[in-house]
Parts: sequence; C-alpha cells; structure tokens
Amino acid sequence: MLWEGGTAVREIAEGTSFVIGRAIECDLHVLHPSLSRKHVAVHVGAALTVEDLGSSNGTRVAGRPIPPHVRVGVEHGAVIEAGAVVIVMQRHGGASSPETSGASKTPGLDTERLTQLVANSELSTLLVGETGVGKELMAERIHRGSRRASGPFMRLNCAALTETLLESELFGHERGSFTGAVASKMGLFEAAAGGTVFLDEVGEMPLSTQAKLLRVLENREVLRVGGLEPRPIDVRFVAATNRELPRLVEEGAFRRDLYFRLNGITLTIPPLRERPDAIMPLAREFVARATPKGMSAPRFTPAAEAALQAHTWPGNIRELKNTVERAVVLSQGETIGREHLLVEAPYRPMAPPGPASPSVPAAPDRGDALRTEVADFERAKIVAALEQAGGHQGRAADILGISRRTLVSRLSAYGLTKRRGP
Repeated sequence: MLWEGGTAVREIAEGTSFVIGRAIECDLHVLHPSLSRKHVAVHVGAALTVEDLGSSNGTRVAGRPIPPHVRVGVEHGAVIEAGAVVIVMQRHGGASSPETSGASKTPGLDTERLTQLVANSELSTLLVGETGVGKELMAERIHRGSRRASGPFMRLNCAALTETLLESELFGHERGSFTGAVASKMGLFEAAAGGTVFLDEVGEMPLSTQAKLLRVLENREVLRVGGLEPRPIDVRFVAATNRELPRLVEEGAFRRDLYFRLNGITLTIPPLRERPDAIMPLAREFVARATPKGMSAPRFTPAAEAALQAHTWPGNIRELKNTVERAVVLSQGETIGREHLLVEAPYRPMAPPGPASPSVPAAPDRGDALRTEVADFERAKIVAALEQAGGHQGRAADILGISRRTLVSRLSAYGLTKRRGP
C-alpha cells in the first residue's frame, strides 16, 4: 500500500479476508482522511476479489469505480484505489512472470501517480521489462522524486563485471584483499550515502554475491572485501532486470529471500510500441541532451515526427535514443528531417562508397557521404559498447539494443576483431 507520506506491506494468507480502513479493528488501519472506518476488503481464495464496504470516497480497480458490497474479481498486479490510498496486489512466490505481475502494466493505471508514490516511499523497487525500455530512466525519475534527490544516484550493471570485481564495486575492499588491491576502496553502497543505488541486470548476479547483498539489505551495513568491521549504510535500493526472476527462483538461480527483499513493489515498464504517446516527448528530451552546449536544439519536421510515430521500435527507448542522437549528428541544422532518421533499418551497416570508374568522373553524391557518415557513427557505437562490456559480445549487444547474431554480422561488416564472450 502507498499513500502520500507512507507505505505498508502486508502478507494475506490464502482463504482469508483482509479489511483496510481507519478503524482500529481493521486488519490494516491507516489514519488517512480519504479512507472510511471500514473502507475495503480483499478476499483471497480460489479467486482474488475486492469489495468496497460502503465507503464514502469509493474504491476503484484499474481506474474504474466498483459498486459497494459487491465482490469484484481482480488479477495479481492489479492496482486498487481506496480513496487516495493505492493498493497493489502481488503474488508471493510462484512462477508467475514479472511481466504479468507488475503494477505499472495494469490497464487504467496512472503510472505517473504510482511512480510519484513509489518515489516518496523508501520501498525497495524492482523494475522489469524488455531490454531497452528505459529502466534506468525510470530509476532516475524515482530518485529525483524522492527525499534523497539531493544525494547521489549510483548505477552498477551487475552483468558487466566478474564476480570479484562486482563485489569490490558493491562492497568496497581493503588493501591487499585480492590481487591488484593496492589500496583500500570505498564501495558503491558507501559512496551512495543518502542517495539511491540502482542495480541494473540484477538477475545476472552470482549466487554468492546475492547472499552478501541480502545481508546488506537486512542489516543496512556493508563489510568490505577483506575487511573485519561492518560499516553502516543509508541508501535506497532500486533494481532492474529483463529476466523472469520468479522463474530463476524456481530454478535455483536466484535467491528467493533476496527476491522478496528487492521486490517491495514491482513496476513493469511496457515496451515503447505500447506507449506511442511517449515517443515524441522522449525524442525531444534526447535531442536536447545530444545538442552541444550553447547551441539551439534542432526541431523535428512533421515528416520526421510521423516517421518516429510509425516505427515499431523493437529496440525500445535505447533504439529511439540512438536514432535521435544519430539524427542530431547528421542534421547539422535547425531541423531534423525524415531523411536523417533512417528508422526502417536503424542497424543496417552502410558500407563506404566504392571507387569511381576512372573513365567517368564521379559526381559528388550526397547520399554516399551520408552513408559513410552513418557507417562511421555505427562503427564507433559498436566499439564503445564492446569496450563498456569488456569485450563480451552478449552484453555489448544488450547495450546496443540488438541481438548477438546481429552484432556478430556488424563486426564482420566493419572488419572488427571478434572478441568472444562467454
């Protein structure tokens, strides 16, 4: 449950009913002015149902009011609004997919409002969704909307480091604790004091590191690698994954207790193709970010806007960001036109033009120059992604928002050394 200024988490046993309201005899009494004394009941049985108990301000499911004293069936992940209090029902365990249990994918949900409520709380938050949907952007929004906004926002990709380096980055280390530890180092949790830690790709974390992270979450203190004295920490945790963590739990690849610790609330971020209204605001934001300081951001022509809206964005926000950044480079003017977007085949490598025939002088070809510039841009992005991923092709492909097979073909097309990843 979330409301302005507070949160509560409760487990409801199967075969029971749970009453929420202001009265002390309620199973959960919340002194919120929008609640009636006995406002709403949640019934957990063969089916999950919700019943408004004749409240003054009513109860809504997925944004629609429900009649009083009638049990209405709801799904796990549904958002229930009792007055101004938001209730999110999530299955405790089982093999359900985060994509079906996440709150923010519920029809009729005001995602902005729920995100604001989550930000105002100290709940550990789990962000799930396809690769490239903008989980880091959502984590940043949660941080900016929280009381920790003046503190640091620290991000770590759990899939990008070896186990030893991952633990060193998270927990810090003492001098001499492992080969190469020539000096003591503060870890991410200490460095983020008063702020937010964003653990990206948390589903890739090794089991041994998961156990240590669980102790940090439970005890709110960290023990550096090679250290003897635990150090207190003050951070808020936001984690993200494109994996089905409940399934990993059932397979023994992810700790059940850590999953429940991280999953104070799950927000599922829908793919960009399901959020057409978000395309242009995001595109304009990316243009502003990509424009050099001191210069006016270029505007999209109507044809460019139409092309952006029509594209399906299989690479989600990451693909949109790359497309817009490329368009800013190519436009070199006050407007971004349809010809600068190249959205039909955003990752198709463009080979430089071949030599002109010696018998016929070649006329300058604007299209050839454009293709060469695009090829150089794409090659640079691939090299940067490989460096960021430590040469790991699978991780580099995730960074670029493309498949590993596509990345391998790009490496071949550009004559880049194929550094094999596990």
